[in-house]
This record gives sequence, C-alpha cells and structure tokens, in this order.
Amino acid sequence: MLPLRHLGFVRATHWLTTFAFFALLVSGCELVLSHPRFYWGEVGNVNTVPLFSIPVPSSRATVPTGYAFVLPDQNGWSRFLHFQTAWLVLAVGCAYVILGLRSGHFRRNLIPEPADRSWRAWRAHAIAHLQLRPSAFQDDLSYNAVQRVSYLIVVFVLFPLMFWTGLAMSPAFTAVVPGAVELLGGRQSARTLHFVATIALALFTVVHVTMIVLAGFGPRVRAMITGATEGRQ
Repeated sequence: MLPLRHLGFVRATHWLTTFAFFALLVSGCELVLSHPRFYWGEVGNVNTVPLFSIPVPSSRATVPTGYAFVLPDQNGWSRFLHFQTAWLVLAVGCAYVILGLRSGHFRRNLIPEPADRSWRAWRAHAIAHLQLRPSAFQDDLSYNAVQRVSYLIVVFVLFPLMFWTGLAMSPAFTAVVPGAVELLGGRQSARTLHFVATIALALFTVVHVTMIVLAGFGPRVRAMITGATEGRQ
C-alpha cells in the first residue's frame, strides 16, 4: 500500500487549527480596535507614550488615535470568541504534539534530513522559496528544509508563545503563576509580544497559502482532506 501524504491526525488537527486561527484572527482584530496602542512594561494607558500604534480608528472614544470618529464596539462577542477558541487550539495543539511524537511524524516529516542540514542545501532551498519557484515545494511525499524548519518554528515557538503571552494577560492566571508575566517584563509587554506573534503567524499563513497555490491548489487541498496524493485517491 502506497504511503499517505498526510496522516489522519495531521489532517484533522490542520483543519481544526485553520478554522480556529481564522476565528482568533477576526476576534483578535476586534479586540485590538478597542485600544490600537501597544506598550512595554506592566502599565500602559492613554496617558502613556506607546511603543508603537496602529494607524486605525478605535472602538472607544477615550483612546486617542487621531481620527475624528470611532468604530462600533464589538468587544463583547469578540472577547468571548477569542477566549473560547484559544482553548480549542490549545487542546488541538496538545493532541497534535502527542500524536506526532508517538507516530514518529516529527522525526520523519519535520526534522531536517542530514542532506538538508548543510548551509549550501539550506541556502538553495531558501532562494527557491524567496523566488517563489514551484520546484521548491512540489515534492508529493516530503517537505524540504525550509518547510520543515518553518513548521517546527510555528509548532514549537510561535504557538507556545501565543499561549504564554495570552495567559500572561490574564490577572487570574498571573495571580497563581506570577512568573509567567514577570519573565515577559509585564502585562503590556505580554500584549505587545502577543500581537507580534500574531503578525508572524499571519505572514506564515500568507506564504503557506501562496506556496500551495503555486504548487497546485486543488491537489494539495485534496491531499489534506483525503490524505492521498494526486492519482492515489
């Protein structure tokens, strides 16, 4: 029997994470609109000089943004959706890591192969990706070095950072684990890092989708649904 392109748990967790990330992104944007200013440290408010600001109107009249109008306040449903979806992503992520370790998925598919660990091989793959050459990601049964490292960073760096900074903004959690926010430099630092990690994940998603389109959108999506490569349905 020919090997599947993607194992069942990989496909299930991929789509659950995709839908959940979209919900987090939409609700997160609504939350940012309530105060599109970011600070560093423990305290940050309208009387504090921001580290940086997003040039968009706020949904609160008390937040100075330079605009003469405010947007409708959607902070209620967006906060509820954001929190509930975050727990879903956490559960899915834990399941993915546990099953990935047990099945050998990380060792076979995400740890760079010896031939890809040299600087020359890494440089060739990186240039191919930067030039958006389809040949860089048309292998039906394996990922190249850039893809492997990118996925490892997303799974073991960006998503954990998202959860850490998200929990560090919760007074209830930091009351029990104060070190979670102290290591980040304060609650406002956690919020800023949370936003930066979100931008990094959003950029990864844009590049990821672009690669799929260039490599063949239909076959790649079908493979993530059925598990089989083209011609192996």
